Amino acid sequence: MREGPRSGCAINAAVEALGDQWSLIVLRDVIFGGRRHFRDLLANSDEGIASNILSSRLKALVAGGLLTHEDAGRGRRGTYSLTEAGIQTVPVMVALGSWGLRHRPTTPALAIRARLLEEGGPPLWDNLMDELRETHLGIPRPDPDRPRASRLLREAYERVLATSSTMET
Repeated sequence: MREGPRSGCAINAAVEALGDQWSLIVLRDVIFGGRRHFRDLLANSDEGIASNILSSRLKALVAGGLLTHEDAGRGRRGTYSLTEAGIQTVPVMVALGSWGLRHRPTTPALAIRARLLEEGGPPLWDNLMDELRETHLGIPRPDPDRPRASRLLREAYERVLATSSTMET
């Protein structure tokens, strides 16, 4: 088994760590969905990830240093946490979401977070990353009085859902 990337190219190294669709979806769900347990990631996957694929991707993300796993013991839920490297994928996720907004069909409810993150730019990303550091690494947010990015994103998502459900009735 090879150690390290195929070449010294930074793009290749990133693609080898993040390049398959399921790894990115798992990271998305941990970052933006707050999902930290296997069952939660499996049951709430919009894309319908299979349990064996989820298991292999979680192992790869832990081995790649993007997640850690705390085993809670037999019959108990283990917890996955982002590492600093995992947290720093936020700008990558924003770039992918921005590209998807412009070049692929999306739904209003599932596109609102990408749109807000694109519009909010680096200050919003930094706010979200500070919040993730607090949740996953135990590092207090530098400005605890600043509104949480996750709350802004969640409330926008809920507003779009409420609007779309009232339009359907």
